[in-house]
Amino acid sequence: MALEHYIVKGSKKLRCGYTTGSCAAIASKAAAKMALTKELIYEETIITPKKIAVTTEVNNAEIFENSAKCSVKKDGGDDIDATDGMDIYSVVTLTEEKGVFIDGGKGIGRVTKDGLNQPKGNAAINNVPRQMIREELESVAIEYGYKGGFKVIIEAPEGEDIAKRTFNPNLGIVGGISIIGTTGIVEPQSIQALIDTIEVEMKMHSSNGVKDIILTPGNYGESFIENSNYLKYKNTVKISNFVGEALDFSYQYGFENVLLVMHIGKGIKVAGGVMNTHSKYADCRKEIFTAYAALAGADIDIIKKLMESATTDAAIDILKNTDIYEEVTKNIINSAENYAVKRAGVKCGIVFFSNIHGLIGISKNGKEIIDKWSMEE
Repeated sequence: MALEHYIVKGSKKLRCGYTTGSCAAIASKAAAKMALTKELIYEETIITPKKIAVTTEVNNAEIFENSAKCSVKKDGGDDIDATDGMDIYSVVTLTEEKGVFIDGGKGIGRVTKDGLNQPKGNAAINNVPRQMIREELESVAIEYGYKGGFKVIIEAPEGEDIAKRTFNPNLGIVGGISIIGTTGIVEPQSIQALIDTIEVEMKMHSSNGVKDIILTPGNYGESFIENSNYLKYKNTVKISNFVGEALDFSYQYGFENVLLVMHIGKGIKVAGGVMNTHSKYADCRKEIFTAYAALAGADIDIIKKLMESATTDAAIDILKNTDIYEEVTKNIINSAENYAVKRAGVKCGIVFFSNIHGLIGISKNGKEIIDKWSMEE
């Protein structure tokens, strides 16, 4: 059954969902009850950390001599979620030893690197879902007067395949998905969730001794890096539009050399001091091109054409027919570097490229960082 909780983003009313952590907690609660009562349960409710009640159907229920098993279907609401619709199982076994012991089974990833929410070797079931499961089972024990403990195994049969479409491989989580969530509720298009993911990945790299890192907004940057002999062997983090936050994490987690590899369509905004490159926050591309062209002595005809250009590639086409192209692009790249260094407080370099024109330029720090990496290989 769908969660009837909504948020408004702009002019859109979007339905929220519930996390894999909520699914695991609900399934565990239902399985514990069935193990104790030997009666099937078809529906269960929890109160999430966000204080929103979630009631779901309980599926695939089986009762054994000293345990029970069931699943809950993940509901991502209107969010774009790789795990939406998958079944999260819990197998709960009654134990003589008191307490709640939680582990992951089939389709749940294992942590292989330091700096994540769980220690190396643990199942990738984060602290909040573990606490949710523990509290629900403790309440079941009180309700039924049960004095023993519970062994809980969380499973996701589709998890290994679905994990390939998540950030888990980048984070060193192998073999399946993570059971996550801090509120129990999925808010569609959650900006904070994206920023949190960037922070987790950067923290993980730092905890594993990485001091140099590449930051790039997305797939274009990844493709450019992969095709560059001098970049493709370095640790890379995709930062979407969140340049400022990623630079803050660079300082927070002790990185020494940070290279921003950006399509000039987003990168030019950093040259104007814009640290969130989404178009709804700022779109000053043609204005920045025009200002730097004017400073380089462009005539009024070029200035007018630049102000009328629809894309950065169109602006580059205009400038390439002048003798000020190199001066303009160099000054834009250096401005972006200055803003990045000021925000991060660590050494930052800039690489700008275009899908049409290829490499646009590399800043002074960028050259120094790349030369350092070349000497290390």
